[in-house]
Amino acid sequence: MTCTDLAASARPCPPPATGWGLAAARTIIALILREMSTRYGRTPGGYIWAILEPMGTILILAAGFSMLVRAPALGHSFLLFYATGYLPFALYQGVALTVARALTFSRPLLLYPAVTWADALIARFVLNALTGVMVACLILAAILALSDTRSVLEIGPILTAFALAAGVGLGMGTLNCLLTGLFPAWEVIWSILTRPLFLASGALFLFESVPRAVQAVLWFNPLLHIAGIMRAGFYPMYHPGYVSVIYVVVFALSTLALGLVLLHRYHKDILTI
Repeated sequence: MTCTDLAASARPCPPPATGWGLAAARTIIALILREMSTRYGRTPGGYIWAILEPMGTILILAAGFSMLVRAPALGHSFLLFYATGYLPFALYQGVALTVARALTFSRPLLLYPAVTWADALIARFVLNALTGVMVACLILAAILALSDTRSVLEIGPILTAFALAAGVGLGMGTLNCLLTGLFPAWEVIWSILTRPLFLASGALFLFESVPRAVQAVLWFNPLLHIAGIMRAGFYPMYHPGYVSVIYVVVFALSTLALGLVLLHRYHKDILTI
């Protein structure tokens, strides 16, 4: 039936669907700007703290371990060794935590039909992933410029590590967004369960340096693979044979798919709790 026929039958023509993508993009950008002003705009220094916090952690790790051992496990720079292990973990953690709280953070706005739960997830992921990568690049550039690292960069592994860290953070954040929404106590339980995660993610050691029995357990931690990939991009002599990009991708996509499917089913229940 044409629009002429619809007009003749007093039925209005349906609105064009071509503007849906543009409307969604505008909504996501508005959510990003809102979080930027809320999270960084009200704090003295703003984005400066996003750089100082991880940099302070790296300096403390480097200073502490430099007094215990003569040289890092790779290279000559304590700062670079711990930065290449900690920054991918910080990117994962930042994305996972903020995505997990996306519905709670944007709950008032989700009452409007123009804003969907998917918009809230995408906005928090994009902002925090870009922020994490930007902060990591600035810190790594400062370390390379100010210290004698003797490092030869390989961009491929570095970009792969950033992408995988953000992807795993998105997958776990989406799944935890569902679980936290349905069971508010889950956020506390998850925080307790994952407190040793930093120690098990390769930020402080090399996978090859631990006993084989421990390796058999730690191998299933995707963040350990990401740390190995990141260090391979800064230390050309380091070849982490244990790394499996396929495993990390499957882990990230599995958690993301499960979280999205269940959120599609239960997001209305979460918003009414």
